[in-house]
Amino acid sequence: MKKFKYRAMKKDGGKIDGDYEANCEEDVISMITSNGYYPLKIEEVIESAKIEFKFREKVTSKDMSIFCRQMYTMLDAGVSINNALNMLSNQVSNKKLKTTLAEVEEAVKKGEMLSQSMGKHSTVFPKLLISMIESGEVSGNLDEMMLRMSVHFEKETKMNNKIKAAMTYPTILSIVAVSAVMFIMTFVMPTFIEMFETEDIQLPLATKILMGISGFLSNNIMLIIIAIILIVIAFNFYKKTENGLIRLSKIKLKLPIIGNLTKKIIVSRFTRTLSTLLSSGVSLVQALPIVAGVLGNKIAEGEIFKITERVVRGDGLSEPIRECDIFPEMLASMVSIGEESGSLDDILNKTADFYDEEVEQTIQTTTALIEPLLIVVMGVAIGFIVISIMLPMFDMYSGM
Repeated sequence: MKKFKYRAMKKDGGKIDGDYEANCEEDVISMITSNGYYPLKIEEVIESAKIEFKFREKVTSKDMSIFCRQMYTMLDAGVSINNALNMLSNQVSNKKLKTTLAEVEEAVKKGEMLSQSMGKHSTVFPKLLISMIESGEVSGNLDEMMLRMSVHFEKETKMNNKIKAAMTYPTILSIVAVSAVMFIMTFVMPTFIEMFETEDIQLPLATKILMGISGFLSNNIMLIIIAIILIVIAFNFYKKTENGLIRLSKIKLKLPIIGNLTKKIIVSRFTRTLSTLLSSGVSLVQALPIVAGVLGNKIAEGEIFKITERVVRGDGLSEPIRECDIFPEMLASMVSIGEESGSLDDILNKTADFYDEEVEQTIQTTTALIEPLLIVVMGVAIGFIVISIMLPMFDMYSGM
């Protein structure tokens, strides 16, 4: 989707300015004319490539769960959509969500459906939520859909928090280990090098290697820091490209320890999201492409599109899943039972609960494996440095 700025003239001669996300300029013109306005100027917004820190502007699954929960509470209490949006736009703390809700409110006031107005902000509202709201508008149970989505996003938030919490300690340990080694090699080791150079002793190979590394780090410390910063920046840009997303998705699935966890997270998201959509009246063919967008893995996303093609041809869901390497045999069996019994949404929901627990156990196991591994690596590195320093010192004292 592209972002456009437009200026239009109302029937009374007044002018309005606004932003609109669309695939092309013709879509913007259609939107303007459908609202009874005359387009005066339309420009595509070209965002320059610059490094910005927008952590506060990101709308998270937690923000979505709170939004859906509050929206459900108000709609269930009989508050109109306009009033609910107005109250929420004044209450939410996330600036990006606050601004977007205000724009959605204005669009709804002009007669647009809630799903239609939210669909213009696809970078803020997930396609899953928009589809659920559209289903709720058609069936007349929008409040129930908001409740279901709040539960869905709450579970997604819970899973994300567990993953972050599990990776926090290993990350901190890695940073401390690398920082300690860099400090020793850059600031401590040069003192010993000067001492060894003043003494006429034969240095062990380990000490010579350590002195070479220390000398390189000491002489090129600023260059190394700049190189690390540039690599991080380049990586952040690369991982947002299509090729970068595909490569990283492959790596995540193939890593010895992380790969198993990644697959279980994909299965959990797949079953939970598909169950939510099917139980809300969305057809299987419509639901699968939406599910593909929430898996967080390009390889899995491609597999879902292949499965969708098979479903459209009438192959059912269980058989294509069974032939997909990402999904376990158990999932295919559960889906087959759901298809035969006519309760696929309920079976998927129970399967999602099972895999949520599997993800939690795998996170604990993965953390239990990573932590001692990092400690061993840190111990080996520090031990190598200590031995490399102590060996020539023993030679010095023995020669006295």
